[in-house]
Order: sequence, then C-alpha cells, then structure tokens
Amino acid sequence: MHAPILSPSLLAGDHAQLGASVRAVEELGLSWIHLDIMDGHFVPNFSFGPQTVAAIRPGSKLFFDTHLMLDEPHRYIEAFAHAGSNQISIHIEPAYDHAGTLARIRALGCKCGIVLNPGTPATAIEPVLPLVDLVLVMTVQPGFGGQPFRRDVMPKLRRISDRRRELGLTFRLEVDGGIDVATAAECRAEGADTFVAGTSFYRAADRAKFAADISSLA
Repeated sequence: MHAPILSPSLLAGDHAQLGASVRAVEELGLSWIHLDIMDGHFVPNFSFGPQTVAAIRPGSKLFFDTHLMLDEPHRYIEAFAHAGSNQISIHIEPAYDHAGTLARIRALGCKCGIVLNPGTPATAIEPVLPLVDLVLVMTVQPGFGGQPFRRDVMPKLRRISDRRRELGLTFRLEVDGGIDVATAAECRAEGADTFVAGTSFYRAADRAKFAADISSLA
C-alpha cells in the first residue's frame, strides 16, 4: 500500500480566515489539503468556487486535492485547473462523459480522481479505474461536515482495494466522511491510504498528535 496521507478538509476550517486555516495545515508539515466544491444541486450545500482556490493558491505550496461535488463537473474543470488545483476528482453518479472528463483533467496538467457516494456500488467505477490517480470512497452522504462514519461502506472499500491489486494499478484510495484516528485505522485495514478529515482535524485538541497518528498508520 501507499504510505498514508492526511488531507485536512478546508471546509471545516474558519471561513473568515481561510488563509490561516491553510497555514495550520502547512505548519504541521503536511503536504495535502482537501477542497470540497459544492454546487447546491448535486449536494444540498454550497462551498467554494474557483476564485477562492485562486485566492489561496499563491500563499501555499500544498497539494490541492480538489473534490467537485457538481451536477456538471465537466463544465468547470478548466476553471479549477487554472485556479491552481493539483488534483481534480469527479463523481461517477451524474450522467456525463466520465472518461473524457478524466482525460481532460490530465491534459490540463492535473492528477484525476473518481468519487462514489455511499449508495453507489464499486462496480460503477470499474471501467475507469485504469484512468485515475485516485479513487475517493465517501463514508458519509456528501454535503455537510460532521456526519458519523458509515461502516456499511467497508466491503466496498475492500472490493476496490482488491481490484487495484488484481489489475496491477497504483491509484491512491481515499476516504472522506467521519474520519478520525479510529475510523482511519479501520479504513487502513481495508486498503485505504489517503484520509480526509475536516471537523476532527480542525477541532482536535492537539492537531499535531492527530496528524502524527494518521500519518503513522501501519
């Protein structure tokens, strides 16, 4: 498996001081930050747009792990790539050209990922597995932070991990939703290597310990 990576979700940071929330990640020596992009249609909430990404990009060297929760993500990948995203992940659920959009993300110089919601079976993404750098398995229904972790997705996580091995692929396997040290360890045992933590990271009494515990998962 890949070495574990913690990707704190900026959605749970202080929206009045996003720059400070980004620096809090950098000061711990972490390399990734997760940017949740919501359109109010695919999920019942709004978050950041490309202008926000562009505004924080000049002051940060972090890897911008950008998750598009959009009805029509193919219409916005250029905007987020030009804003400074390093990786753009798109959902499998809406109807659009998934393979073509992944190829376009890569052509724009970004890594690409595919995302599936808790109710979406692993088989839905299998045709595009050879095309991606990352698979993101949502462990809550996306839209709002602070939701409890859903253990019913664990068999799906294992299935995707097994397919990665069977096909000889090297994509990272990310989980997002209700992730803390304990649930990250459970997901690690099922093959996950990349952990999005929002509320649990930004509200941790000791963020350095939290980050160290995730980063040291066997």
